[in-house]
Amino acid sequence: MKKLPLSNNSFRYLERSFKEWLDILGYSQSALKNMPVCIRELLFFLEQQEIKSIKQLSNKQVHKHYDNLKCRTNQTRGGALSNTSLNYHLKSIRKFGDYLREVGRIEIPVFTIRNEVIEDFSKDILSLEEVEDLFKATNRIIIYRRSFDFIEALKSRDRAMLSIFYGCGARRNEGVNLNVEDIYWDKQLLHIRKAKGRKERFVPIGKTALKHLQKWVYDYRRIFIGVKKSQALFVGSQINSVRIHGDSFIQRIKILQELSENKQLQEKQIGLHSLRHSIATHLLQAGMKLESISKFLGHSSLESTQIYTHILKQETQQAFSNIPLFTKSQLHEDEQAMPENKN
Repeated sequence: MKKLPLSNNSFRYLERSFKEWLDILGYSQSALKNMPVCIRELLFFLEQQEIKSIKQLSNKQVHKHYDNLKCRTNQTRGGALSNTSLNYHLKSIRKFGDYLREVGRIEIPVFTIRNEVIEDFSKDILSLEEVEDLFKATNRIIIYRRSFDFIEALKSRDRAMLSIFYGCGARRNEGVNLNVEDIYWDKQLLHIRKAKGRKERFVPIGKTALKHLQKWVYDYRRIFIGVKKSQALFVGSQINSVRIHGDSFIQRIKILQELSENKQLQEKQIGLHSLRHSIATHLLQAGMKLESISKFLGHSSLESTQIYTHILKQETQQAFSNIPLFTKSQLHEDEQAMPENKN
């Protein structure tokens, strides 16, 4: 609902200021575009209820607005809003509440609507075999009229990419912003400095993942960098290249899908977040505590992590050593020795 007109000057200011606040916190361009749109719809609803001050915002109004959202049609595809869209509205409203309390010093309640269950969430999840197939697909990369070293560097970068987005559960922007210095080789830790919500966290790196990263950083990264001086962990494949963009990562995932010999994997609609969903699910299947998975992913609350419990199939838990990039002992080591994350 991008074209809803707001007549209240203070509401228009709140929408702009909320976007600026998200930008300061380091939210993605997608969030900067879409979250304020969700809030505009809430503010428009308040205007229709003849509410003129944001201080009057209450759980009652939020519930009424949410009931309207569940009844209105999807402006793009028709039909009702999906559960995913409804949850995004709820996420935006909760974040807007945080903004009002932190920036505006406004005393408003914590909004209490529960998230909708995402029934098709499991479609984003890769099996252990499918993750292994993505790694194996890197060996099938062939580019004509390119040197052997170039092709090997591309393979190495793809394995390092999978190690970060699957093995470390990094978000898209977190992976893009990583520098070489963010890998603590001796401690087997990844320091994610530019995490969502202006937070930092430390993530354990499995031994196999660490080998993939070492191979990329010390043997092949220089082939793409050339004479450039860059601290970026991931750079483009052109000579003297610069920090890679998130869209390039997604293209590499699609290429590895096509190169895979797994027909089921080829037919899935996956992206970088699918790798993050997958490692979280695999850790839960392996018996890791929900609190530890939440810490691993950098979630601000357990509510975000609990979604994985809805998609976890009732089956025998798989040994942690079967999860690519990890060893069996790390299941308990990660829970007991994971560093405190910084806010």
